[in-house]
Amino acid sequence: MKQIFTLLICITAGLKGFSQAQPANQTYNFSITDCINYAFEHKDSVLNANLDVKSADYRVKEIIGQGLPQIDGTASFQDYLKIPTTLLPGEFFGAPAGTFIPVKFGVKYQSNLGVNATQLLFDPSYIVGLQGRKTYKELYNRAYTRSKIEASVNVTKAYYQVLVSNEQIKLLDANIAQLKQQVDQTTAQNKQGFVEKIDVDRITVQYNNLITNRENTLRLLALNYQLLKFQIGMPIEYNLTLKDGLDNVKLDDNVAETVTDTTFYKKRIEFGLLETNLQLSRFDLKRIKGQFLPTLKANASYASSYQNNSFGNLFSTSFPSSYIGLTLNVPIFSGFQRSNRVKQSQIAVQKSINNLNSLKNALSLQASQAKVVYFNGIQSLNNQKRNQELAREVLRVSKIKYQQGVGSSIEVTQAQTALESADNEYIQSLYDALVSKVDLDKAYGRIQ
Repeated sequence: MKQIFTLLICITAGLKGFSQAQPANQTYNFSITDCINYAFEHKDSVLNANLDVKSADYRVKEIIGQGLPQIDGTASFQDYLKIPTTLLPGEFFGAPAGTFIPVKFGVKYQSNLGVNATQLLFDPSYIVGLQGRKTYKELYNRAYTRSKIEASVNVTKAYYQVLVSNEQIKLLDANIAQLKQQVDQTTAQNKQGFVEKIDVDRITVQYNNLITNRENTLRLLALNYQLLKFQIGMPIEYNLTLKDGLDNVKLDDNVAETVTDTTFYKKRIEFGLLETNLQLSRFDLKRIKGQFLPTLKANASYASSYQNNSFGNLFSTSFPSSYIGLTLNVPIFSGFQRSNRVKQSQIAVQKSINNLNSLKNALSLQASQAKVVYFNGIQSLNNQKRNQELAREVLRVSKIKYQQGVGSSIEVTQAQTALESADNEYIQSLYDALVSKVDLDKAYGRIQ
C-alpha cells in the first residue's frame, strides 16, 4: 500500500508539472482591423509572400555579384607511382636510326597551388539585368500586397459571418422568449377549458423547432469562430471574442464616390502585377538582343608549382608563374538561335500587352457586377427589414385577436411561422449585403 501511495503521488506531481508546462490558451478581443493586422503577421500565405520578397532581394544581389571580381583558388597533388616514360629517337644519342631510347621525365611528387581571378568589363545582358532589378523586386512586392489584400477580404468576410450568426441568435432568443410566454398562456387556458389541447400542441411544436434551430446555430457559430481564427492564422484552441458589432459596419460608406471612379482599375493589384510582368518581358527582350554584342572580361592567374622526388622536400623549392589578360568574345553565328530567341521574346511581350488589355476589361466587368450585386443586396436588405417589421406586427395583432376570441390559433401559428421566415430572410440578406460591400471595395481597389 505504501508503494502504491508513493506511485500515486509521483503520477499526480508529474501531471501537475505537465499541465504547468503547457501554455495557457490565450484570449484576444479583436476588432476587424485587429484581425486583419494579426493575419498580416501570422497567416501562412502572407508570410510566404513576404519570404518571396526577401528571396527576390537576395536574387538581385546574386545578379549584382556577377559583375564583381570572381576569385577561385586551386590546389593539386600528384604522387607518380610510376613516372611516365617517353621514347626518344636513338640518333639523338648516337644510336642507329630507327631505334628509340626510353627516357623518364619528371619527378615522383608534384603539387600546384594557384589563384585565378576574372572581372567582367562589358556584357550587355548584365547591364540589362541591373536595369531590371528594381522591376523584379517590384513584382514580388506587389505579389506580397496581393496576398495581404486576399487575407483582408477573407478575414473581413469571416468576421461578418460571426457577427451575423450572433445577430441570428439574438433574433432566435427573442422569438423563443415570446413563444415560451405564449406556450405558458395557452397551456394555462387549456387547463381552464378555454382552448383545445391541439392549440397547445401546435404552439409547442413551433417552440421545440426554435430551440433546435438555436442549438444548431450555436454550433455553426462555434464553427464560424474557428473559421475566423483559421483565416487570421490563429491557433484554433485560442479564445477569440469580437470587439466590433454590426453597428460599426457602414454599408453605404463612400459608395457614391467609389462607383463613379473611372480609373479604379489602376488601383487593382492584379493590374499592377501584369504591368510589372510586361516591363520584365521588355527587359528580357533587351537582354536577348544584347547577346548579339561582344563581351569583354579581364583575367589574371598566379600559380606556384612544386616538384621533388622526396616528399619531405616537396615544398622546399617553388616554380611560380603568373599572367594577366583580356578575353573578348564576339558572337558571329549561332545557327539563328539568337534571332529566334528574340522573336520568341517579342511574342511574349505582345502576349503580355494582350493580357493587360484583357484584364482591364475583366476588371471593369467585375466592378460593374459588384456594383449591381451591392445595390441589389442593399435593396433586398431594406425590403427584408420592412417584411420583418410587418411580420412582427401581424403576429402581435393575431395574438390579440386570438386572446379576444375573434381569431384562431392557426392564425397565430401562421403569423409566428411568417416571422421566423422573415427573420431568416433578413439574416441571409444581411450577410449578402455585407459580403457584397467587401466585394465592391475589392473590385474598385479600395482594399490595399
